[in-house]
Amino acid sequence: MKHIVVLSGAGMSAESGIKTFRDADGLWEGHDVMQVATPEGFKANPELVLDFYNQRRRQLLTVKPNAAHFDLAALEKNYNVSIITQNVDDLHERAGSSKVIHLHGELLKARNIKDELSYFEHEGDINLGDTCPDGHQLRPHIVWFGEMVPNMDIAMETCATADILIIIGTSMQVYPAASLMHYVPEGTPIYFVDPKPAMESRGNLTVIAETATKGVKEVIELLRNKN
Repeated sequence: MKHIVVLSGAGMSAESGIKTFRDADGLWEGHDVMQVATPEGFKANPELVLDFYNQRRRQLLTVKPNAAHFDLAALEKNYNVSIITQNVDDLHERAGSSKVIHLHGELLKARNIKDELSYFEHEGDINLGDTCPDGHQLRPHIVWFGEMVPNMDIAMETCATADILIIIGTSMQVYPAASLMHYVPEGTPIYFVDPKPAMESRGNLTVIAETATKGVKEVIELLRNKN
């Protein structure tokens, strides 16, 4: 069974109503990302940051996976599928995908400020004064700018075993995630789905300038025709 590796970004969930971390003006929901997505921002104003993610968490619980999420999950009937996502939502899992690697953390999980690896399910608000059993303040299980990406090594190892790579809804401009396409074996077919793609088709790279819901269907049709 061929191994499909999917690398998904904000455009994957946009059609579900999840807004991107950074729009063209460098703001996320009206906030400078440096205020709400960095350790320095949290240290300067923890209440603002916690409230910001509490609002994002509440929003996530009101939206649903879109057709592209379900189409990727359905690929597991005929392929070994691994999804590496830059998104902090759980829409891939809710659609039925069984192997999802989160690069930038998960909004519905929390951890304390001292231990990045001891995270747990947490769907409710996190407030200043909420602590772990050891007395450390809780924070969202989100990888902020300037922090290490704990799952990067797993993602690189996963890409190294890909027979097919599908990139969906990401600019491929933010590192280290943008480097992952270079870890697939040479000559691996790569499909890049984005309405405003930052690259053009060439060699083993096929660019599909569509939204996730339309583009994923096109990729699946191309795969079906090749088989």
